[in-house]
Amino acid sequence: MTVSILGCGWYGLALAKTLYTDGFVVKGSTTSAEKLSQIESNGILPYQIKLDTGIEIIDPDFFKCDILVVCITPKTKSGEGKDYLPKLNRIIEITLQNNIEKVIYISSTGVYADINKEVNELTDPEPDSESGRLLLDGEQLFKKETDFKTAIIRFAGLVGPGRHPGRFFAGKKNIPNGQAPINLIHLDDCIGLTRAIIEKDAFGYVFNACSSDHPMKSDFYQHVAKQGGFALPEFIDELKNWKIVNSVFSAEVLDYQFKISKWADYDFN
Repeated sequence: MTVSILGCGWYGLALAKTLYTDGFVVKGSTTSAEKLSQIESNGILPYQIKLDTGIEIIDPDFFKCDILVVCITPKTKSGEGKDYLPKLNRIIEITLQNNIEKVIYISSTGVYADINKEVNELTDPEPDSESGRLLLDGEQLFKKETDFKTAIIRFAGLVGPGRHPGRFFAGKKNIPNGQAPINLIHLDDCIGLTRAIIEKDAFGYVFNACSSDHPMKSDFYQHVAKQGGFALPEFIDELKNWKIVNSVFSAEVLDYQFKISKWADYDFN
């Protein structure tokens, strides 16, 4: 089976390495020619793919695959949000042209606003940020296609190698909403859940990808800062807007058990 991963960043490259080790033919893309050697050094077939308006670089062989994993972000902080949906429309067009039958689209739990309650895949998303709205629109673009099947993964906050959470608030003071529950997922579970979707052919579903452990923000970030030897952050002891992200389908459909089930027991070092 051949899997093409559009966007070999932090998650995409780690997924590619795992699938390659598991015996898949893996194709990986980057927008930068300088990163091609890094992809290739891990046994992954490297491709430069760029879908910017007016600066398109496409290698048709990349899209000859059984499963396409789309893991590109809206990049709203750098002002590139307006380009996101046109890129997705172009990806869908190419997917149809190449008769790709299955797509995994990476979204985010940012499609849920902080509405002071628990949410799951059966909850109607109400994004309150530009990136959340773009990701939800992206989900809809893939959902409406009937010529291929799509699995949508909504990742919570990402932690793991290279993303030690102890760094996130290290040394900061008067951080608001210290009592709010956290919603995070470790890279190992990002990959494990994706792998389970492929193994069980679980397309046609939306999966919230978030640990079921939701300690208070202040407790968690002070613990991991201390664990990593970072300056301890100081939080305001208050509870403002919050959410707890749960998943129905990771257990029901995938029978997936999260590798990191209790954050207090995990060593990020």
